[in-house]
Amino acid sequence: MQSLFRTAVGILFTLLYHATALAQTPTNLLVFQSDFGVKDAAVSEMKGVAVSVSPALRIFDVTHEIPAYNIWEAAYRLYQAAPYWPKGTVFVSIVDPGVGSERKSVVLKTQSGHYFVSPDNGTLTLVADLLGIQEIRRIDESVNRLKGSGKSYTFHGRDVYAYTGARLAAGIITFDGVGGKLPSTVVRLDYQKPVWENGVVKGNIPVLDIQYGNVWTNIDQATFSKLGITPGQRVAVEIIHGQKVLFHDSVVFGNTFSDVPEGQHIAYMNSLLNFSIGINQDSFAKRYAVENGPDWTIILKAQP
Repeated sequence: MQSLFRTAVGILFTLLYHATALAQTPTNLLVFQSDFGVKDAAVSEMKGVAVSVSPALRIFDVTHEIPAYNIWEAAYRLYQAAPYWPKGTVFVSIVDPGVGSERKSVVLKTQSGHYFVSPDNGTLTLVADLLGIQEIRRIDESVNRLKGSGKSYTFHGRDVYAYTGARLAAGIITFDGVGGKLPSTVVRLDYQKPVWENGVVKGNIPVLDIQYGNVWTNIDQATFSKLGITPGQRVAVEIIHGQKVLFHDSVVFGNTFSDVPEGQHIAYMNSLLNFSIGINQDSFAKRYAVENGPDWTIILKAQP
């Protein structure tokens, strides 16, 4: 009996060991985002640092075409992309107009198990809301900084973020090895969250579908459905920037652009299942001078 007990305990510890080892296995997935563009060597420098840390890394991009200094759009692109990547993926996002200042350099671990290496300047607002905050650590640059870069003050994307992200993705450091633990809050950008009240849905225009000029909102399908509008019906749409109304009309709600003739307005659910509005084969944003950001509001009502 004692032998059987020892055997059972041994099997249990073996299973626990392998489960723990599996949970700590690095993904080697490293995903970059920045406002650098690709006209010069900045993106290549970051990737060179990462590969030098570990040639086994698999490196990808969200985008490097974030408008210069646009922290809000950086926040949205992470929100857009991150849920489609596996648990354990490390994102490095550098839109950092405060580079070299006292803003914190951090790594956020979300409740979904993703990691985000970024300045804590508002970039983490939307992934924190969407994926939840599990823990935040401040990057210890005495350990996690590219060797010989101490006198470089303006390229933390290469010297600190790419280096730290690569070490984390490759399993050279654990999350604890990033640096000291911080309170579970991030610097936040204020924006209108989707709400339904008294027959009205209100939301934000976080981003444009740039290539085609469609207007994307943060109004999710569940919130929109409270209006009781089905495909083929019309929805009253009002777009406001500050105190200025740029669009106020009713629009056909459909499943796809071909539900209306070419050149006509169409409201639909985009690929993220958020309410959007466009024109079949034309740019809604250009026609009505609509832009995006935390200070853009959209209001929806059921058409009487």
